[in-house]
Amino acid sequence: MLTGRNRAARSAMVALLVWPLVIGGADFVYRQALPGYHYQFPRDHFEHPAFRTEWWYYTGNVLDPTGRRFGFELVFFRVGERNGETNRSAWSVQDLYLAHTAVTDVAGRRFRYHERLNRSGPGIAGASFLKQRVWNGNWQVRWKGEDQTLDAVTDDFRLRLALHPVKPFVIHGENGVSQKAEGSGRASYYVSFPRLEATGEITLDGTARTVHGSAWMDHEWFTEELAPGEAGWDWFSIQLDNGTELMLYQLRHTDGSIDPYSSGTFVDRQGVAHHLRRGDFTLEPLERWGKYPIRWAIRVPPLGIQLNCNAVLNGQELRGRKGGPSYWEGAVTYSGTQHGVGYLEMTGYDARVQL
Repeated sequence: MLTGRNRAARSAMVALLVWPLVIGGADFVYRQALPGYHYQFPRDHFEHPAFRTEWWYYTGNVLDPTGRRFGFELVFFRVGERNGETNRSAWSVQDLYLAHTAVTDVAGRRFRYHERLNRSGPGIAGASFLKQRVWNGNWQVRWKGEDQTLDAVTDDFRLRLALHPVKPFVIHGENGVSQKAEGSGRASYYVSFPRLEATGEITLDGTARTVHGSAWMDHEWFTEELAPGEAGWDWFSIQLDNGTELMLYQLRHTDGSIDPYSSGTFVDRQGVAHHLRRGDFTLEPLERWGKYPIRWAIRVPPLGIQLNCNAVLNGQELRGRKGGPSYWEGAVTYSGTQHGVGYLEMTGYDARVQL
C-alpha cells in the first residue's frame, strides 16, 4: 500500500504515491469499493479497469543453500487515466503502469531497487485475465491456476521465482471491503495469498543463487481510499513459524493520531481469516533510522501475541526518482511469543536519509 495527498499527477509515480481522492474525468466515473461485492475467482486475481487504482504486490524472504538470506519485492501498479474520450490508438493513455522491484542482500548489507513507468501501448505493459499475466516490459508474473511465476531483469539483479500457495487466499476486511476511512467508497477490495512457497533463482552481479523460502502476495483495487488528514500508514506482513500469519496496518493522521479504521487479519493454521479491529492490536515504534521506525513492538492481546519487529537492514528505502515521494519497504524478522519473517512498509514519511 502506498499513500499521499491527492494532486493532479503528472506521472504514474506521482499518481500512485498520492491517493486518488477524486474520481476520473468529467465523462467517466470510476466505480467505488462498496460492501456487498460479488467476488469471482480466478477472474478477480486480474485487472479491474472500472476502478482507478490497482496493484499486485509480491514480497518474500528466501535462503540460498548456504543459509544466506535475501528479501525480494516485485510490484505492479495500474492507474486509470480514462476521461471518456474514445481514442482507439494503441498509444492512447487509458491506464498508466508503474513497477518496482528490489532485492535485500542481508549478509552483503546491500539494498538494490529499480522502477519503471509505461503506458500499455502495443503490449508494453498490462494485466490480463485472458493471458493469465501481469507485466511491465520484461518484468512479469504468469499464472497457472493459483501458481505464480515471477521474472524481473535489471542491470544488477534478476528474480526468477516460482510461487505455490501453501494456504488459500484470504479476503481482508468486513462485508467484502477493507475500509480505510469514514465515508462511502473510502475502501478497497483486498485479497492476499498469505503464505506462498517460493523456489527459484536470484542473480546478483552475475552470480545465480538457488533459493527457497516464503512469499506474500497482495492484490488491491479501488478508486478512493484515504480521507483528507490521513498522512500515511505502517503495514506489516507476518509469517510465523507456528504456521499462522498476520497482516496489520495503522493509518496515521497528520496530527500524529491513529485512524480508528486501522485494522488487520489473523490467518489461523487452517487458513481461516479472522478480522482484527483497531482496538485488537497496538504498534509501537522503538527505534528509528532517519524518520522511519525500523524496530517495532507489536501486541495483539486477544491472540496472546507479543512480537518485536526488526529490520534486517536499515536502508531499505525506495527513493522516488520520477518526482514522487520516497517510502520504506523491506525485509524484517519477528521475535517474541512467536518467531517469523515478513515485510514492513512505511509511507508518508518521505525521509531522505543516508544509506
